[in-house]
Amino acid sequence: MKRTIIYHINAEEDGLTIGQFLKRKKYSGQNLTQLKKQEQGILLNSKPAYVIHKLAEGDTLTINILEEEISEKIPPVPLPVHIVYEDEDLMVLDKPADMPIHPSMKNYENSLANGLAWYFASQNIPFVFRCINRLDRDTTGLTIIAKHMVSGGILSVMAARREISREYLAIVSGTGMPPEGTVDAPLGRKPGSAIERMVDFEHGERAVTHYRVLQEKNGCSLISLHLETGRTHQIRVHMKYLGYPLIGDFLYYPDKTLISRQALHSCRLEFSHPITGQPMVFTSPLPEDMQQVLR
Repeated sequence: MKRTIIYHINAEEDGLTIGQFLKRKKYSGQNLTQLKKQEQGILLNSKPAYVIHKLAEGDTLTINILEEEISEKIPPVPLPVHIVYEDEDLMVLDKPADMPIHPSMKNYENSLANGLAWYFASQNIPFVFRCINRLDRDTTGLTIIAKHMVSGGILSVMAARREISREYLAIVSGTGMPPEGTVDAPLGRKPGSAIERMVDFEHGERAVTHYRVLQEKNGCSLISLHLETGRTHQIRVHMKYLGYPLIGDFLYYPDKTLISRQALHSCRLEFSHPITGQPMVFTSPLPEDMQQVLR
């Protein structure tokens, strides 16, 4: 993966070292270490430079990212990949149901990562898989993929700082919920289970979910959810805790009468571009299987 990023230094940045400037751009310490190891990684006015060099107004700082390694444990498989957006730094994909993000021991060749490995291998582009907002296997919708180490580092920091706004749509069992509300209940592992989570006020990590009811139909409610934190199974456990579990959820409400998988969809992402800073908004419509429940 090759990427060249060019910065033109203005008056406000005059006097900063290259390292200070790049840290203001949210480059991580690891990013700087990796760039220093590359022969042409950092150029100041077309000449190799160190991170301690000072910048002056009118300077041109060039960052050359070269990644030749690949994710060796992710075999390329010709799977369909629905690309909503792609540029030199990131991709936004719309993930279908029944597709995990990563390969696993029992599902080594049917993941989003496998499909992306094929997509880049077919273009002879080395690719390291970096997924920013991971979705459960049967959760559909939008997910962000970083295309190189710098965008990956910046997007990961943005996610940790809650600078990526995520909206989900879910269909829960039951009607009569308060029109909107917030669930602030810590989550922890369920004893005796490797994958299940539970509300645990004694040992759990803080988890906050905001919800709003959009529609009631057929004994179910369509709700919009915004995550303030990103714990494993957060929406699924919080809705069950409220008494309105997601329909079709094999772990927390295994009733597949209306739908064959958990009715959860990542419908909207909003964030600033990690390199340009431009605002970005992406949406994905409600999938057909969830629409059918509401007809």
